[in-house]
Amino acid sequence: MPGGLMLIAYDGSDNAKRAVECAGRFLASNRAVLVTVWEPMVRQAARMSGLSGVMQPEWVPDEETEDVAFSDAKVTNEEGVLLAEAAGLTTEGRCIECTSTIWTAIVETSDELAVDIIVTGTRGTTGLRSLLQSSVADHVLRHSHRPVLIVPPGK
Repeated sequence: MPGGLMLIAYDGSDNAKRAVECAGRFLASNRAVLVTVWEPMVRQAARMSGLSGVMQPEWVPDEETEDVAFSDAKVTNEEGVLLAEAAGLTTEGRCIECTSTIWTAIVETSDELAVDIIVTGTRGTTGLRSLLQSSVADHVLRHSHRPVLIVPPGK
């Protein structure tokens, strides 16, 4: 895979940081697109109010002010790009707006970019908890038609 393109899913967690380090250490590709998926605050508020049974407030974001979720995603993405470059990867950062699910955004972006492999970390849950709370990495693995490297949490 020398010269291939990898997509690294990065959310700023310790598990995502470990995935970046493993990608740099074990994969022959030196080109990566590091993706941070974000959801606008309006959608987050609507989803949370629907789950709680509380009426959604009449909140409309100011068009002149950048969405705080997007601002956070850019900071997280920049951190990931620096980690990937320190791991020896030539890296481009991208923040992708989530319109449905995080895993869908990752899979669709990997298809759009025609990447050779997707790299992601995972929470590493097992047993009943994993059945009740499926991970983004698990969904990416099941729904992508590309190789997926899932890096488990460290000890």
